[in-house]
Amino acid sequence: LAVLALVGGRRTRAMPTHERKHRKKRGHRTVGYGRIGQHRKHPAGRGKAGGQHHHRIMMDKYHPGFFGKVGMRYFHKTKNQFFCPTINLDKLWTLVPEEVRKSATKENAPVIDCIQKGVFKVLGKGQLPETPVIVKAKFFSKLAEKKIKAAGGECVLAA
Repeated sequence: LAVLALVGGRRTRAMPTHERKHRKKRGHRTVGYGRIGQHRKHPAGRGKAGGQHHHRIMMDKYHPGFFGKVGMRYFHKTKNQFFCPTINLDKLWTLVPEEVRKSATKENAPVIDCIQKGVFKVLGKGQLPETPVIVKAKFFSKLAEKKIKAAGGECVLAA
């Protein structure tokens, strides 16, 4: 017979004490842990102890590269100066409504202001439709610039 009990905030089946394995061990001095090694507290050390010593094989096998350093240190690295969200050409037209693309002509090229949409750099993956477009951004990759100009468009650098 098992009774439902609250353990650690969740309901579990509480085993009656008289059925527990520990009751069967009463009177047996080593309680199943043997007379040589005995049941000691933390025989191999706590946590990550021995990673370079007695647990070396496990660390090398399952966590290669855990110890050591790589590269140079960068003191007081401020992430602001590296903030540069990017967009590829195949997603460029998602920055403006669909009507803008449909109404675009050779004489009336729409302006896509990437910076206003929170994108700083335009990358060259994908194809552009043969619709001229003026793209404003802080940075362009060589391939993006080539493809935009091939479609009859223009790249405008903006700060």
